[in-house]
Amino acid sequence: MIPDIRFYLSLFFRRIHYFLLLVVLGGAIGIAFALILPPRYVAQARLVVESEQIPDDLAASTVRTEATEQLQIIQQRILTRNNLLEMANRLGIYRTPAARAGRTLRPDEMVSDLRNRIRINTTGGRRGQADATLVNVSFTAERADLAASVANEVVTLILRENVAMRTGVSGQTLEFFEQEVQRLDEELARRGAQIAAFQESNREALPDSLDFRRSQMASAQERLLQIQRDEAALKDRRENLTALYEATGRIGSISDDALSAEARELRRLREQYATSAAVLSPQNPRMKVMQAQIDTLERIVTEQAAEASAVSGLRGADGMPLSPYDIQLADLDSQLDFLAERRAQIEAEMEKLQATIDATPKNAISLQTLQRDYANIRTQYDQAVANKARAETGDMIEALSKGQRITVIEQATAPEEPNSPNRPKLVAAGFGGGMLAGLALIALLELTNRSVRRPVDIVSGLDIAPLATLSFIRTRREILRRRALIAAAFGVVAIGIPAGLWAVNAYVMPLDIVVEKVMRQLPAGLAIPGIGRSA
Repeated sequence: MIPDIRFYLSLFFRRIHYFLLLVVLGGAIGIAFALILPPRYVAQARLVVESEQIPDDLAASTVRTEATEQLQIIQQRILTRNNLLEMANRLGIYRTPAARAGRTLRPDEMVSDLRNRIRINTTGGRRGQADATLVNVSFTAERADLAASVANEVVTLILRENVAMRTGVSGQTLEFFEQEVQRLDEELARRGAQIAAFQESNREALPDSLDFRRSQMASAQERLLQIQRDEAALKDRRENLTALYEATGRIGSISDDALSAEARELRRLREQYATSAAVLSPQNPRMKVMQAQIDTLERIVTEQAAEASAVSGLRGADGMPLSPYDIQLADLDSQLDFLAERRAQIEAEMEKLQATIDATPKNAISLQTLQRDYANIRTQYDQAVANKARAETGDMIEALSKGQRITVIEQATAPEEPNSPNRPKLVAAGFGGGMLAGLALIALLELTNRSVRRPVDIVSGLDIAPLATLSFIRTRREILRRRALIAAAFGVVAIGIPAGLWAVNAYVMPLDIVVEKVMRQLPAGLAIPGIGRSA
């Protein structure tokens, strides 16, 4: 076991110049990066999302966006291309690197680089837990003052965007409900006008007057029956009068119904006078008064009869006045004509009432539909007015910053020490990588070398036992030439590679940009310690 270890150690020391060469190469690269890479300063600001200042049960904001969702929206808005380019030009973020690089970055490269260098991390604010939502905003730059100014500018953009977003949402909500209230108000007016027009056009067939029209119909039916009875009675009287006159040539005593009021009063006074004359003297004052009344009524009745004959022209074909029989027939006929006309009027009125009664159910359904639509619109209008009031309150809350808001806990300040690169780690990584590469190279060379290096190889390879063995002996010239080549290689590695990296950094492209491009192409697990991605 020990001879094997000594053998492998001898192999290692035999090729130690390869190992040292790669160690020097790795160390030189690490030292070069540690010296050439510019410092990276990270400035960080802290924000907190505060809850509403006014309880929701008293006055609620109309902005219902969750804090984490709102922060994500704000982050996407401030990291837009236009915002980033405007901020880069205003703060001069790329003036120094561009001058050092000897070229101007394209806008797409600026936007991509800024998105990688700006970090907005949110913690807390999970649902179901009373955790405060904290926001850490950081920016990485080559200068401490630039890192702080850009980080504070991002904080300002976040605060400004938060206010604009919340006031915008509350303002849009208020504007929507104002338009909705106006629209529903116009709709209510239109529906009300429809109801008024319908009631005006169907005012005689509305359901609220149905009972009254039914009572009118019943009253008209009673009046029609009474007229029919009166017509029947008048027709009977006319037939009886005609039959009596044809049978006797007389019309009999005139009934009270056919007499005027004065004639009936005259008949009553005559009967009373005849009754009183049996017990009283004609000279009695009471009898004299009754006689005077009788005389007066006789003159009036006589004048009425004369006037009736003259006015009505109740005369025969020969121009002579009509007989009492003809007068009574004419009077009965005129009464029958009047009743017939009145009956026609009542029947027309009943027909009109029946038409309105028949149309009432249909009108009731139509009116109920209009009123139901009006009530629905009115409910929507009342709800919209209430929502508008809440929207006005919510808009006032957001205008006064009494709702959910983002406040600054700690402003970003210029850091005293750079955050990256970690120069000791870069140097250690360079030497460590060189050592691993040297060991790997030695192992690879020995595994691929099939030459005989010890007696055991002769025995195992040729299956013979040698009497004695001698190692390969180089001349002094070969030894000096080999040492010179090794020294030259060490010189090239130790001096040439750092000088080449410096030249690339100074005249071609800054090494930090080169490293950034290389690191973006590598998986995250292959990141070199101390360099890190632009974060």
